[in-house]
Amino acid sequence: MSHAQEPSLTFLGATGTVTGSRYLVEAGGQRLLVDCGLFQGYKQLRLRNWNPFPVDPKSISAVLLTHAHLDHSGYLPALVRNGFSGPIYATTSTVELCELLLLDSAHLQEEEAGYARRKAFSRHRDPKPLYTLDDAQAALERFEPVSFEQDLDIGEGLGARFIPAGHLLGAASIHLSVAGRTVHFSGDIGRPSDAIMRDPHPFPGADILIVESTYGNRSHPHVDAESELEEVINRVAKRGGTILVPAFAVGRVQAVMLHIARLRARGAIPPIPVYLNTPMGVNATRIYHRHHEEHEVSRGECKAMFELAQRVRTVEESKALNRDKEPKIIISASGMLSGGRILHHVVSFGDDPRNAIVLSGFQAGGTRGAALVRGDRTLRIFGRDVPIAAEVVQLEALSGHADTDELLAWMGDAPPPSMTYVTHGEPEAADALRFRVDHELGWNVRVPEHLERINIMAPE
Repeated sequence: MSHAQEPSLTFLGATGTVTGSRYLVEAGGQRLLVDCGLFQGYKQLRLRNWNPFPVDPKSISAVLLTHAHLDHSGYLPALVRNGFSGPIYATTSTVELCELLLLDSAHLQEEEAGYARRKAFSRHRDPKPLYTLDDAQAALERFEPVSFEQDLDIGEGLGARFIPAGHLLGAASIHLSVAGRTVHFSGDIGRPSDAIMRDPHPFPGADILIVESTYGNRSHPHVDAESELEEVINRVAKRGGTILVPAFAVGRVQAVMLHIARLRARGAIPPIPVYLNTPMGVNATRIYHRHHEEHEVSRGECKAMFELAQRVRTVEESKALNRDKEPKIIISASGMLSGGRILHHVVSFGDDPRNAIVLSGFQAGGTRGAALVRGDRTLRIFGRDVPIAAEVVQLEALSGHADTDELLAWMGDAPPPSMTYVTHGEPEAADALRFRVDHELGWNVRVPEHLERINIMAPE
């Protein structure tokens, strides 16, 4: 891929999938990357992580990061190892959360490669991690924090502004100025009236809009997340079961803990023990505690949610939980059952119908979480088929993503862009949102192809 003459935007990821967010902007002799995420879910998507990057990482001037989740940040260690040496711009909270997420991701990559090597269930004779802890550390050294609503001058007629997007601590939409044109990347848009995060700032208008569509074909149910959780906890505790909550360590863990702390405070659930078995979730909660200016949770409730759970620190303590058959709640990463300690808990508790697996966020296609939602009753874990007899519950109301109506409302009052591109959704979700933007807003809109390049001066 050579440098374009006209300013251009190339969709390097998040097309036809809800993962792998990567957008390349070329202008004024510079290459900017907006987001640098991992592909997750289906194997053919995960294999893209191992392909050579579509442009030479050395040729990229800077990366701008909407937020910390791995589908937006998780490829950065590989990009830096392969030659990228520019700044990575992100909000202060995103920088702090990326320190947790990227180091944890690298640790898991190394751990899973080592486990596959020891157990010999990989097809590769010597399985290698996608990147190492050293690679992640090198990437973290390239981060440069920026404030919300600060004008960032990148040079050569390029500028950026980070606008609060709700969704997650530090999450931003990125408003880019390119050769006199404006390009707005929604990032992941949070929900209005979220239990933790403040409302996203509405779309301010731009020449080109790139909008996510995670829930582009769905409306969240009009139920209260706390009531949903209350019913599940009481039902499972009454039959003597254990509740497993696979949760993203950054964002969902804090929401789940807040709701359980509130339920416990008003005596709505029995006082069964709660275990937080994700060291990263503990550290992320501390970061939420430090940044009260970005969210709605009082210091008192932050303290209550932090003190709610017994923290599981060691592998031995984690194994001991699997031998304990008393009623309890275990909150552990990862949220889509793609790795981490939660998998060992599913192996131990998944075959007992008294227990429950409570999914607390979006389940991308091709993940074990999506398989459970679909009704599968065996999961492939550590090279073997694990039977699932536990009750499976998906808490839609706990989602951190705006649904189709909320996305339309977020776009609604802005003047029409010359073109809107719908990305970051499964094909049905992206197309459903495209249809609504076309028919209800009357905007020019389409779903781009993977690796498609468009001219920023004359998009189509």
